[in-house]
Amino acid sequence: MPKQIIFFLVLLATLGIFTYSVYRYIRFFRLTKAGFPVKGFLRRTGIMFRVAIGQTKIFRFPFVGFMHAMVFWGFCVILFGSIEMIIDGLGGTEKALGSLGVFYNIMMGSGDVFALIIAISILGFVVRRVFLHIKRFEGIEMKHISHLDANIALGLIFFLMISLQGMNIAYIQQQNLAGKAVLGFYPLSGLFRGILAGYNIRTVGILYETCWWSHILVIFIFANYLPYSKHFHVFMSAPNVFLSRLDPLGKLTNMEEITREVKLMLDPDALASAPPANASTERFGVKDVEDVSWKNYFDSLACTECGRCTSVCPANITGKKLSPRKIMMDLRARMKEKGPLMVKHGRDYSDHRSLIREYISEEELWACTTCNACAGECPININQPTLIVDMRRYLVMEEASAPGQLKAMFSYIENNGAPWQFSQGDRMQWAKDLDPPVMANLFARGEKPEFLYWVGCSGAFDDRYRKVSRAFTKILSSLDVSYAVLGTEETCTGDPARRAGNEMLYQIQALQNIALFKSYGIKKILTTCPHCYNIFKNEYPDLGGHYEVINYLQFLDMMVSRGTLKLTDEVFGNDNITYHDPCYLGRANEIYEEPRKILKHLSSRYTEMRRNHSSSLCCGGGGGQMFKEAEPGNKEVYTERTEDVLLSGAGVVATACPFCMNMITDGIKYKNRETDVRNLDIAELIAVSLNL
Repeated sequence: MPKQIIFFLVLLATLGIFTYSVYRYIRFFRLTKAGFPVKGFLRRTGIMFRVAIGQTKIFRFPFVGFMHAMVFWGFCVILFGSIEMIIDGLGGTEKALGSLGVFYNIMMGSGDVFALIIAISILGFVVRRVFLHIKRFEGIEMKHISHLDANIALGLIFFLMISLQGMNIAYIQQQNLAGKAVLGFYPLSGLFRGILAGYNIRTVGILYETCWWSHILVIFIFANYLPYSKHFHVFMSAPNVFLSRLDPLGKLTNMEEITREVKLMLDPDALASAPPANASTERFGVKDVEDVSWKNYFDSLACTECGRCTSVCPANITGKKLSPRKIMMDLRARMKEKGPLMVKHGRDYSDHRSLIREYISEEELWACTTCNACAGECPININQPTLIVDMRRYLVMEEASAPGQLKAMFSYIENNGAPWQFSQGDRMQWAKDLDPPVMANLFARGEKPEFLYWVGCSGAFDDRYRKVSRAFTKILSSLDVSYAVLGTEETCTGDPARRAGNEMLYQIQALQNIALFKSYGIKKILTTCPHCYNIFKNEYPDLGGHYEVINYLQFLDMMVSRGTLKLTDEVFGNDNITYHDPCYLGRANEIYEEPRKILKHLSSRYTEMRRNHSSSLCCGGGGGQMFKEAEPGNKEVYTERTEDVLLSGAGVVATACPFCMNMITDGIKYKNRETDVRNLDIAELIAVSLNL
């Protein structure tokens, strides 16, 4: 009875402290804003089992991933024994679940083996952290307390495994000395029970009780330490994966309050029928912690500080200040600082500090290319770019603060319908001598083409990318495809403005385009620009623009598969060709294999760069970077990516994006390799091979 009473009091104190910690976080969550509605429970469950339980993203680093998976799976198994210990502690029993027979033997045997595996893995983790100086464990955000926290958590886990093994060994020896049956199966502890030979049953019993109490008390201590540690992910990771955004990585959230304002701006007569404005909208975007969504804050608490996001960030790799991990850590730290004050004084309380500038500088925010490498790499599906863009939205729409070149880009879109200072009337100069069908002309004759070919601003105005537009147009004509272009009616999709934080300008452009598409009855859109593809496919639907959007690589691959487009290796068969994955085709929309299948038809000497598919490195042009100077760093992102091209030994680098085309071309020039390395779009490769 004394043991039961003591155990009950300790358990009560543990639960009380833990409940207080949970309540504290609940109060902080109440300070945040609403996020996306949680729907699709079946799909979410599948993602959770695949990513959180199956540890699929952890295995992107196979060896270390295997070690981490063993620790995670081991904890899941050992949890069964911990539950039994609580039952025993409260009921004064011993091995209360032993009656479960074979299942019990399996669980105890697995836990016994996993205890040793976890202990060895933890030692490996400690060696990596303390002696190997892994780069991703460092950074300006990784203070001494961060490393100390990690080491304390690893030490507690190691002690848990040692005490569990000691408890099992002592239990087996105690039962043998007492002539009693051993409940459960302990394959490893049974081998080591000989170390207690020569000790009497009383000594062995004391050792068992010592290990039992040590193990359960450390579990209780660990449970209450976790909410204040980076290892809070032990509790938060699986729920965070379950609550993942289900949208494609390339999709940004729509701002409904902006939609209402823009619709009223475009149609003032709609004011009478418009829904009432959201009175809770205090400002656009994110300035401080009260502006973030509950999911943003959940992400920050779930962050493991593993640094995988930062290790693949093109800005960070090239020496710029941005670290996606720091963004999450700063949000968590700022809520820790301001949250209690807002709880005490009200949500409107101001301490004259904010998340932007005091924690996260503008330089960090503008360095992001929105390539989504960080979100794609995160083992628990944290989405850092959406938060970064929300902070950009605050800077642009509330403070009119942005790099001067981006402000100029906004002005050009407003006045010219393109992110450069070109006349709208010059939009068809790319098609000189080609005479592609124009939508307005066909419509006037009562004809309706199957596809709208969206040329895009780069395809219309960029001297280099005009050649791609011409090449693809020639291919369409050779295939006798029913298509048309908008010509001078085409205008910017608004994508550059949106990624740079100007949501208002984006929605004006988008709603105007949607109205134009509706007037022509457009249902299918072909694009050569991945950014246009992404925004039409993933973001226009939020504003009522629903279309079948097809990237030209998907279309060409389909033509090849049908036998309509016949490709040979007669022209490029002797060329070593590599391919650069555009971020907004690959990570954003999972288009990886179509371009590779096409290129392998054109050359048998296709080769991959060291960073490819979902691990591909950004060219450095996304997120508005194409229209401004890059932030200070050790090198340009395009230089880093060009070095991957050169390491591949390829004489031709195939691209499929206007931004990538410009950036990698600049990189090749910077490296003085124009004579032996060519940068060609896949449409150009096909057009040349077909002698078009």
